[in-house]
Amino acid sequence: MRRALLLVMAAAAVAVAMWVAFTGPPATLFRRAESADPGPSTLEALGRYGEVPDFALTERSGRPVGRADLLGRVWVANFIYTQCTETCPLQSAQLARLQAEFANAPDLRLVSITVDPEHDTAPVLGRYAERYGADPQRWLFLTGSKAAIYRLAKEGFRLGVVDPDDPSPARTSRLLRWLSPVPAWATHGSTGLIMHSARLVVVDRRAQIRAYHLPDDDASLGRLRRNLRAVLNERA
Repeated sequence: MRRALLLVMAAAAVAVAMWVAFTGPPATLFRRAESADPGPSTLEALGRYGEVPDFALTERSGRPVGRADLLGRVWVANFIYTQCTETCPLQSAQLARLQAEFANAPDLRLVSITVDPEHDTAPVLGRYAERYGADPQRWLFLTGSKAAIYRLAKEGFRLGVVDPDDPSPARTSRLLRWLSPVPAWATHGSTGLIMHSARLVVVDRRAQIRAYHLPDDDASLGRLRRNLRAVLNERA
């Protein structure tokens, strides 16, 4: 009985940890701003949930891109990889729609960052971008050091990502498959699974994170569009 109870408690703890990691950061960790439309999730309410730190990555064109290059712009960030067959195509399709709908917003940028940089080189990202009709001036695809990207995802955006080459999560991979949310999993073409958050993140002109949204929920996407318009209308 004692052994069974310990197993149940351990499974519950892992489930809570996975839910926090892959549904987004708890709102209580961040200072919230007032919002006219709080929505069902505080993370979708227009607020301030932290600041994107400095980073140095490479765009598909080969040019370096960092935080300074996006200051003064409103952007939507997401994490994907080109061999993903589940959440990533949906995320990219939603960003393609935003690119079309906000064609008259010159200050808006879309920023997709690969979590599989060893495979997703600049040329590979270039071919992937063409598939979605990505405007090279308005929709950036970034690659670089895996360590830098994973640190940016976890510490900068507070989004979950698990390196399949890391031996520590591998020991519990079977349990994670059962407990983790389905949208967090993506099938990898070569080395297994890369588990990562599918959230779309709204960032303002001062690199402040303003909201998190789900790519597979129409209500969340509606709030994303309203939040984008509100942030675009804010004074620079």
